[in-house]
Amino acid sequence: QVRLVESGGRLVQAGGSLRLSCAASGSNFAFDAMGWYRQAPGKQRELAAIQTYGGSTTYADSVKGRFTVSRDDTRDAVYLQMNSLKPEDTANYYCYARLRNSDYWGQGTPVTVSS
Repeated sequence: QVRLVESGGRLVQAGGSLRLSCAASGSNFAFDAMGWYRQAPGKQRELAAIQTYGGSTTYADSVKGRFTVSRDDTRDAVYLQMNSLKPEDTANYYCYARLRNSDYWGQGTPVTVSS
């Protein structure tokens, strides 16, 4: 059973930095894509950043230039380096992975950016 476990979410002041980590277990194959979604209270879940196995990355316009997604396929992990954080980045961040026809989600890690 594939499981994704996020860590690193915490309270941080605006302008600060944070790195989220997601460790996957239970898969014997490299994921086609791994990344991060986020959901703020009262809002739809949105893609923050994702990277395919081939290295292509996609970022939400709101995080471009500030967030960087990276993968460690040997360890089945994905990271999200978040710099210049804004209060608008406050959300529950969910690790996401795709393998063939299956989607996997972590339980979420909360990030709160204070003014």
